[in-house]
Amino acid sequence: MFAPFTTTGIGSLPHTDPEEACRLVLETFDVPFWPQLPKLSFRESMISQFSEGMPFIKIDEQRKSIWVERDSSGVLIRFYEIYSEDWRSAISEDYARGLHTFIKPIKNKRYKALKGQITGPLTFTLGIKDRGGRPIYFDEELCEISLMLLKAKIRWQLEVLKPYADKIIIFIDEPILSALGSTSYLGVEPEGAQRLLKETADAIKHAGGIPGIHCCGNADWPMVIKCEIDIISFDAYGYIETISIYPAEFTEFLRGGGYLAWGIVPTTELIREENTDSIKRRFYEGLERLSKSIPADLLLSRMLITPSCGTGSRSIEETLKVFHLLVGLKESLL
Repeated sequence: MFAPFTTTGIGSLPHTDPEEACRLVLETFDVPFWPQLPKLSFRESMISQFSEGMPFIKIDEQRKSIWVERDSSGVLIRFYEIYSEDWRSAISEDYARGLHTFIKPIKNKRYKALKGQITGPLTFTLGIKDRGGRPIYFDEELCEISLMLLKAKIRWQLEVLKPYADKIIIFIDEPILSALGSTSYLGVEPEGAQRLLKETADAIKHAGGIPGIHCCGNADWPMVIKCEIDIISFDAYGYIETISIYPAEFTEFLRGGGYLAWGIVPTTELIREENTDSIKRRFYEGLERLSKSIPADLLLSRMLITPSCGTGSRSIEETLKVFHLLVGLKESLL
């Protein structure tokens, strides 16, 4: 499905000019993605971007805060009235300038693949809290409504992107997985987390997309694999050992048609010290470590390469370096 060393990115960029951001993505990656632009607007930050249409949602852009505040306005009734299994909830331009700008230059073109993203249901429901500071994950109704909303935004996003590519990848961005690990976190049980992730992955598949998941830290990867994800995106620069812990599970995952997206170029301040040779060396060190328990030819044949995370918190200059090093790595591997 994807050639070895196919490049793509995670999502966020530091730009405030959507056209410049889109041009950079389209010129750099084998699988272009629409850019999230959190420095342009708080509404484009990870959780806010997909909150549009959520009952009781409140956003204070000046304070950069988002929360829910229940009332008796009938908003829940209206939500249930419009919801259906094929309902599509649009992401408006106010929340995704990067996405709406991205569509313009790709019109009348056809790509082998494009990529979108959605905030994962765990990060979304644990990140939004009520006035008392309680995550809506623990409000059974609001947790389910959040899942319904995210599924609807997946369906809309796929409908928007499908005319321009043979395949559409949607990454489920779940940074909170690094906090959950393999144990319960703040009362979040693995079974509940797995259900939310699997239903999100299923929604992507049912809408005709390819589900991936991104977590740039440690995670309960066997649980993730059970969610029938096709692409697992991890921080290969800093957390290669999190994959080596589960050789049998990842061997089966790759042999079953899955891909690992190696986030081999750092998107932290460490990027300042790196160059093409050092990244190449880091890559081969990681490959050597994993190939002790997972066949190297299997790893290489089922591999994408990416930055370790989004570059939204970096400068534009650092972002250009991240992308340059990624392209340079691919050229050296072919």
